[in-house]
Amino acid sequence: MADHLSIALLGSKFMGRAHSNGWLQAGHFFDLPLAPRLTVAAARNPTELEDFAARWGWGRWTTEWEEAVTSDDVDLVDIGTPNHVHRDQAVAALEAGKHVACEKPLAGTLEDAEAVVEAAERADVRTFVWFTYRRVPAIGFARRLIADGFLGRIFHIRAAYLQGWGGPDTPLVWRFRKEAAGSGAHGDLNAHIIDMARFLTGEEIAEVSGAIEERFVPERELPDGGGRAASTVDDAVLFLARFTGGAVASFEATRLATGVKNSNRIEIHGERGAIRFNFERMNELDVFDATESAALQGWKTVQTTHPEHPYAAAWWPDGHWLGYEHTFVNQAADIARSLGGESPEVPLPDFADALQTQRVMEAAIMSARRRAAVDLEELGR
Repeated sequence: MADHLSIALLGSKFMGRAHSNGWLQAGHFFDLPLAPRLTVAAARNPTELEDFAARWGWGRWTTEWEEAVTSDDVDLVDIGTPNHVHRDQAVAALEAGKHVACEKPLAGTLEDAEAVVEAAERADVRTFVWFTYRRVPAIGFARRLIADGFLGRIFHIRAAYLQGWGGPDTPLVWRFRKEAAGSGAHGDLNAHIIDMARFLTGEEIAEVSGAIEERFVPERELPDGGGRAASTVDDAVLFLARFTGGAVASFEATRLATGVKNSNRIEIHGERGAIRFNFERMNELDVFDATESAALQGWKTVQTTHPEHPYAAAWWPDGHWLGYEHTFVNQAADIARSLGGESPEVPLPDFADALQTQRVMEAAIMSARRRAAVDLEELGR
């Protein structure tokens, strides 16, 4: 019988459900050195929280998150709350000697992210960030191809995360309030594709330029129907970047891409080949091999469900596709592996890693407001 990993979850909404399912399913599909145990869930609304805890199998619940993160029977604190409380919750958990897994972005501001990383450096624990698109088999496979030299020298990276749910009729939920979210589409969506580009290439972004920050909907209806109020975050952010290895890149995030549901796209071109991915076809990776004869060259679509692809062997027979929820299960399993002394095949981001993505996000906003290029060295560490 495996030892247990006792978990405290903060947050019971969308991410609370996704994380709960991840922890519940991880031990069913993966052989783990530590078996996840759903010990305590914390959130604000007691009626909703009681129902949530019962539905997802949490051992107990509390409306006091401080109680959850300091409990003696908790090993890891899993933060799935809005961005503005990440700092207080993560620092409290770290100071209590708990491992911490935090939703992305790491914090609502760069200052808060730096404070969280400093707290992690003082603590003798492990940290993780839920950049779950790293756990898509196609992305894990693409990283392996790139590391093995399939692309050769990388020239271009094009990344876009497009959603269409944030039109003028969408009410003023917390994601449209800067004091809660820190930013809009930028922190919510650009964070993912910045991390994905860094993860796939193994390189850092050295410079950001040409950024545009746009708010198309200046005010929205309040969720309770009590009038209208200002939306204080961006609706779209676009920027250009230069990587340390010389590649140039473009990034785009928006919630007003009419007709698009959840299109997380990346395309990378190198001297020997190219890859492209769209999460709306998450089980497929398009590859182009420029070393083939001209008569045979062309894009090939690889269905990444074969046991040789990352994570695929743990799930269904080859040809049976995975979905969004599997990325959380894969990450929960990798966290349990890592804390149990094993090394996951696909590297996990820690707080220091996520801080680099937060620095790029901050540089993009600085570039948009200055209308000038920003060297990442200007932002320190």
